[in-house]
Amino acid sequence: MELLRAKQLNGQIEVPADKSISHRSIMFGAIAKGTTTVKNFLRGEDCLSTLNGFKELGVPIEDDGQTITIQGVGFEGLKPALGPIDLGNSGTSIRLMMGIFAGTNFQTSLFVDEYLNRRPMQRVMAPLNQMGAHLVGFENTQYPPISIQGAKLSPITYEMPVASAQVKSAIIFAALQAQGTSTIIEKEPSRNHTEQMIKQFGGEIEVSGKTIRVTGPQQLTGQEVIVPGDISSAAFFIVAAAILKNSQVVLKNVGINPTRTGILDVLEAMGGTFELSEIDEANESATITVTSSTLKATTIQGADIPRLIDELPIIALLAGSRKQEIKDNLPDMLRAAASFTEYQIVLAGAPGITFDYYKKYIGDADVKIIFHQTFSLLHQATAALVTSGTATLEAALFPVPQAVCYHTPIGKVITFLKRHILKVKYVSLVNLIANREVVKELIADAMTVEQVRLELDRILYNKAYRQRMLDGYKYMASRLGEAGAPKHAAREMVTLLHEHCKK
Repeated sequence: MELLRAKQLNGQIEVPADKSISHRSIMFGAIAKGTTTVKNFLRGEDCLSTLNGFKELGVPIEDDGQTITIQGVGFEGLKPALGPIDLGNSGTSIRLMMGIFAGTNFQTSLFVDEYLNRRPMQRVMAPLNQMGAHLVGFENTQYPPISIQGAKLSPITYEMPVASAQVKSAIIFAALQAQGTSTIIEKEPSRNHTEQMIKQFGGEIEVSGKTIRVTGPQQLTGQEVIVPGDISSAAFFIVAAAILKNSQVVLKNVGINPTRTGILDVLEAMGGTFELSEIDEANESATITVTSSTLKATTIQGADIPRLIDELPIIALLAGSRKQEIKDNLPDMLRAAASFTEYQIVLAGAPGITFDYYKKYIGDADVKIIFHQTFSLLHQATAALVTSGTATLEAALFPVPQAVCYHTPIGKVITFLKRHILKVKYVSLVNLIANREVVKELIADAMTVEQVRLELDRILYNKAYRQRMLDGYKYMASRLGEAGAPKHAAREMVTLLHEHCKK
């Protein structure tokens, strides 16, 4: 098939429906009382897993191919399924439904496919267990299948360790059933579809900055939901229309939730021309008309990034600045990070290294590459895998918990030298400055996929371990001294040299 280069784009298009809102439309319709109709539902496998899951719980749901009609039964009307509920590969389904089932008076088992079984669920299970439910994973682990024994829930004050709309939503669903006011404090604001739909379904929720308060129990009422198009899908057409001369593209029914519209803000900053019309405030959608423009460069700051990329928290990869380092380290870093599939992997591209070079070692791995934005990436990252060098110090100063990874073909030789000949205890700047082990150094033959995976697990899910590392960063920073420490150090070195020359 021959690909032809377009000279201009003109016309009207409807992009696929928003997946997050499609999931939630079924959930809210089921737990509300009365009839909910859902139009423009995304009939993808994941969203259908949510729909079928609630059918198994006794919720009457009809789908004529155009409109889904849900006869809501309320929280109390949900009934035990005849067996474990299969949610396929839908991470959104299992996480949010855990919050809904936490307040029931029966036991529910949720299972998923083999791929999703590798996703840890502790970040969702922990706050729900604190509220009084009993959630446990396979063989008492944090991995699916998940067994949920619902209970009368107590309110909770919970400070989220990472930004996650899914974890937040699960807690909110549970809070709607609890007796009293729950407070959720976000690390950073995340997508607020759940909060907005509570209001749409007649519920009450208080949001002030990063603090969310929900008082339960609440009874929601069925509504009409028109699922907007996904602005992530619309972004391709928005950019194409903006950069091609003599173009105008009309995108109907696109979601304009402010937590998702970073693409429009960036386009405006670049001098792009677009117009919003047919605004539907209830469903947070509009028609977006984009016209070709003469664009200018702009700077995308760290605070903009959460509104431009997926909601999943980030594992940052800083795989070195030289080709040999990238070749030796990046493949194993990727394999280790890939086990944590509830995180997105973002690779910081090094100056002078091309995208094509990285692709040789990335292959089909699900990883984003960004260039010239390392500090913005570290600002948003939850954890990092870093090769030894100044990058370890940069990660510590942001501060991002990290594992230092440095593979070499002569690993056993290096390990021998380090143990028996070399006098320095550490190789990373963080540990050298602190003169103690603040971060784990996986060097030479100690850097294996399994060892990196184990260290990432500690960093992400062992709260005490993570905090010790952050405290170590503070100690390291204190040893660096006040602002201007490099200048002070240089002055001291010059003084010492002068004294030496006088002798």
